[in-house]
Amino acid sequence: MDTQTQPRTGHPRRWPILGVLVISLLVVVLDNTVLNVAMSTIADPQRGLGATQSELEWAINSYTLVFAGLLFTAGILADRLGRRLSLVVGLAVFGIASLISAYATSPDQLIAARALMGLGAAAVMPATLSIIANVFDPRERPRAIGVWAGAVGLAVAIGPVLGGVLLEHFWWGSVFLINVPIVVAGVALVLILVPESRDPKPNRIDVVGVLLSIVGLTLLTYGVIKGGEDGFGTAPAWSTVVTGLLVLVAFVIWERRIAYPSLDVRLFTNRQFSASTGIIGLVFFAAMGSMFFGAFYLQMVRGYGPLASGALFVPFAVGQMIFAPVSASMVKRFGPKAVSTVGLLLVSAALGLWVFIDVDTPIALVAVAFFVQGVGMANVMPPATEAIMATLPREKAGVGSAVSNTIRQLGGALGVAVLGAVVSSVYRAHLTEPAGLPGAAADLARESIAGAYAVAGQAGPAAPALLDGANAAFVTGMHYAAVGSTVFALLGALVAVLWLPSRKTVTSPAEPERQLADA
Repeated sequence: MDTQTQPRTGHPRRWPILGVLVISLLVVVLDNTVLNVAMSTIADPQRGLGATQSELEWAINSYTLVFAGLLFTAGILADRLGRRLSLVVGLAVFGIASLISAYATSPDQLIAARALMGLGAAAVMPATLSIIANVFDPRERPRAIGVWAGAVGLAVAIGPVLGGVLLEHFWWGSVFLINVPIVVAGVALVLILVPESRDPKPNRIDVVGVLLSIVGLTLLTYGVIKGGEDGFGTAPAWSTVVTGLLVLVAFVIWERRIAYPSLDVRLFTNRQFSASTGIIGLVFFAAMGSMFFGAFYLQMVRGYGPLASGALFVPFAVGQMIFAPVSASMVKRFGPKAVSTVGLLLVSAALGLWVFIDVDTPIALVAVAFFVQGVGMANVMPPATEAIMATLPREKAGVGSAVSNTIRQLGGALGVAVLGAVVSSVYRAHLTEPAGLPGAAADLARESIAGAYAVAGQAGPAAPALLDGANAAFVTGMHYAAVGSTVFALLGALVAVLWLPSRKTVTSPAEPERQLADA
């Protein structure tokens, strides 16, 4: 359809619909950030489940594994079966799994329930973005995506604060139980307000492609998680990563050969599509890794409780909420290349600040770093996401959303794993245990800063020296990781400079298909 004759109006209830989608998005993103501040409580044998460090990691990783592995498939099914249906089913599964998590009686039950939450979230995330693509006119869509991205920043900040408040007044399961009423309200509002939409001409289901994507993404994510735990030089880590990559290569080869692909891989020949997905992966690698070591720094080195440490993430959300909704007008005025490059340079500057943060640095500097990072990401995520969605016709919006979210999830998981491994290895190399510490206690203290603090309560006179050494070793590791995260953010800026267009180009949804047909 020609751009001049294409309808230029969105759905009459598009803004209330966006509000419902934001609620659906909030409950999924908020849960992960709430869990971060609940870790020490869940590990406590009296107040929590007595979970070990490894079990705590898998409470997070089981969710990530299922979520990343099924995101792409969920996007395909949403386009085929209906995006509202996908959203409602995903929210329902997420709510039920949250209820099971709240009343888990062992770490294994919690890990299994978290995996089920990942299944629900995988259905929710691509559905929200693809519904936006279908109810908003292309002229308004960038602004709507800016609001959508700002909601992610809001959840990142609300989560730790809400988690801190709940943990100070209720038991640890309350951080999951809070999801249930939000899910109930979300499902009701979706059924009332959100119209059903799907691909009007779906191809045959690409069963082989779907299975290859699930296996490849799951293996790759698992390998990244194992690399973060045990080091990427261990056989289980690198062999799983390599196998996952080989399966994904087979997926690409298969998709190029069949007439009804789940993902038309020729999209990656589109410079705007490839550059935008690369930027999302790089910025989330850098940002999620820094938030991971930042949370440990605040709660362990600085000794802040869940509520106080959560409050220090608020400046990040403030930056997101102020600047993400106006990023579309910035792109219109200055172009996606300039806006994204400046945003990535701001993220790089914020991450670079962590190199100068020490054991007793004024805490205001941490708040400044989070705020600048929020401002930077607010000017990166909306234009990059809009660029991805703009290259696809509306009926394929679920696939575009799934690609965006999968890259983001994998980038974040890699960032936590790789930068977490950097912090751990440097910490172990620089930790000096005080004389007289028993061998088993010294081994536990050497494992992580959390282990050192656990040992300190029984270390007697050696405790102050042990804690001083652990804090110093952790901060040194944090500085190394900060350099790494800054480098990856700068790589994202380089990608933006080289491959993003200087000016926003308005294309009809059919144009990418014509471009691909000519390729």
